[in-house]
Amino acid sequence: MSTMISPLAGKPAPQSLLVDVPKLLAAYADLRPDPALPAQRVAFGTSGHRGNSFARSFNEWHVLAISQAICDYRKNQGIDGPLYIGLDTHALSQPAFESALEVLAANGVATLIARGGEFTPTPVISHAILAYNRGRSAGLADGIVITPSHNPPDNGGFKYNPPNGGPADTVITGVIQDRANALLRDGLKTVRRMPFAQARRADTTREHDFLGAYVSDLGHMIDFDAIRGAGIHMGVDPLGGAGVHYWAPIAQRYQLDLTVVSTEVDPTFRFMTLDWDGKIRMDPSSSYAMQRLIGLKDHYDVAFACDTDHDRHGIVTRAGLLAPNHYFAVLIDYLFRQRPQWSSTAAIGKTVVSTALIDRVAQRLGRNLYEVPVGFKWFVDGLFDGSLGFGGEESAGASFLRRDGTVWTTDKDGIVPALLSAEITARSGRDPAELYRTLVGELGEPLADRVEAPASAQQKSRLAKLSPKQVQSTRLAGEKVIDVLDHAPGNNAAIGGIKVSTASGWFAARPSGTEDIYKIYAESFRDQAHLQAILQEAQTIVDAALSAR
Repeated sequence: MSTMISPLAGKPAPQSLLVDVPKLLAAYADLRPDPALPAQRVAFGTSGHRGNSFARSFNEWHVLAISQAICDYRKNQGIDGPLYIGLDTHALSQPAFESALEVLAANGVATLIARGGEFTPTPVISHAILAYNRGRSAGLADGIVITPSHNPPDNGGFKYNPPNGGPADTVITGVIQDRANALLRDGLKTVRRMPFAQARRADTTREHDFLGAYVSDLGHMIDFDAIRGAGIHMGVDPLGGAGVHYWAPIAQRYQLDLTVVSTEVDPTFRFMTLDWDGKIRMDPSSSYAMQRLIGLKDHYDVAFACDTDHDRHGIVTRAGLLAPNHYFAVLIDYLFRQRPQWSSTAAIGKTVVSTALIDRVAQRLGRNLYEVPVGFKWFVDGLFDGSLGFGGEESAGASFLRRDGTVWTTDKDGIVPALLSAEITARSGRDPAELYRTLVGELGEPLADRVEAPASAQQKSRLAKLSPKQVQSTRLAGEKVIDVLDHAPGNNAAIGGIKVSTASGWFAARPSGTEDIYKIYAESFRDQAHLQAILQEAQTIVDAALSAR
């Protein structure tokens, strides 16, 4: 069991691997899911329902059912404010948007869509919901984001954000999922729907300037005066994503020396270099997928990219692509020193598979650590009330408070952490990679690796149920085991896998919530040999779990 790096990784996508967009769209409209088959039902993972139309896991019927289920949920909960809806640049996002609007309009939901048909990043929807709801106790807004995040071009995704602005928790998604599947089983007989042209003209459908509202508010997050004053030369690659038209207005409004590397939008994403497994994946944390921007690293003081819905970021310095965990450690160390208006009790949020260097940074800062399972929904309440200054996932998704200590977004925001890399460079005189070297010189340097491999639904289920009782060894890679966890220490929620820790290393194993793969994360503060020993022992444990009968 190991991650098999494709010989095509990091290379331009050949024509043979590009998705046939007309066939993909035809499958969306023509193929109907069979609700008797688990793989074809509505299933909300860590961030909404995802699938592809060829596999009948993301088709028109799914979107119609989910949209009606959301309308029913809103009615039952008394949510009667506007619903903000946005979409990314994946091929399936536009037809899914049209299907959703047909249902929303037929149900009389006041729906705000982007002005001029503009794409809308995930954090922009969260920002809009929170801005509208600020000071209100009734008539609250919520939202829908149509995106499969960084996943391959043949994927589609659909996510609901309640009035707190963040990803819906498992209670809400459970209600929506169950109702949607019931509608599928009933053949959509009770789904209200009208033709798209009529829905677009409906009195309840109005345009909203998402871009202008978000860009004009960024000054409350980033010290643009410092960036401008230091003359920081920046580059950004939107990776053909939803924020592609946001960067030029940001540069213009705040008078930044910011070059947009490419404004190309192509639903095949043919301009990407292939990820580790030879697939097209718009992952800004992957050196294989980020070859275009890495190749330009010497042209800028700092450069950055965001994934397709712009809720993840990748930071490139002259030293290359900075690992997300490394940047988070630097970012946290900087923010909690340079945001004096934040509450002195604001904690640091991380997932169980994020680097233990964050633990050491938090301890040195004298801040509480809030460690939760994978999934940004666990940070929503803390960011909303300001008890968390920062919440971040190992996969390069994070958000944090405004400079005055109030909520910004409760969903991941790739744009703000990207811009913060320029503020850090401007105010410290060193880029984040240089600051990382200083940080690990003081606190110790973690070596990390991650294994990803295909896994069936049955195998993923077995891995998710792995318990401390199945870990018999009291030692890991020659060290005494300190903790064996299947629940996160921050909120005691199940991590959907297991984490084993020693004084100088750890591993965690869990199934992916968005793809048919499993992941093993490992980290050592000693050396490469120790890291590999941790991985080997972790693999033995996971192999046993996957082969269990």
